[in-house]
Amino acid sequence: MSGGTPVSTAEAINEIEGFLLWEAEKDRARIRAREFGDRLPWLTRAQRAEVERQYQADQLEFSRAYLRRTVARSGELRAEYEGVYRELRRRLCTAFLAAAVVLVSGVVTVAVALTGG
Repeated sequence: MSGGTPVSTAEAINEIEGFLLWEAEKDRARIRAREFGDRLPWLTRAQRAEVERQYQADQLEFSRAYLRRTVARSGELRAEYEGVYRELRRRLCTAFLAAAVVLVSGVVTVAVALTGG
């Protein structure tokens, strides 16, 4: 919940999922940093700690930037697909109404013909 505003169940689940995914990403960055440090055996303990800290920070910044791009692109795609859906729905309604007009016209024509009018 943010700012005392009620949050729906779906929003709460999304928030929890986001938190858990980010925690997992932090763990992956920490592991990658440790593995990177393992490849530099000549570093002192302090140097290695600093290299790993910097590497982890770089990895997390990369992940943040990637996620921001992904979120932005997801929003663009959502807007695009919603537009396509609206257009398809409009076309379907137009086709349905046209078919109904043709059907009603046909029924009226047959009824007039049968009544001899």
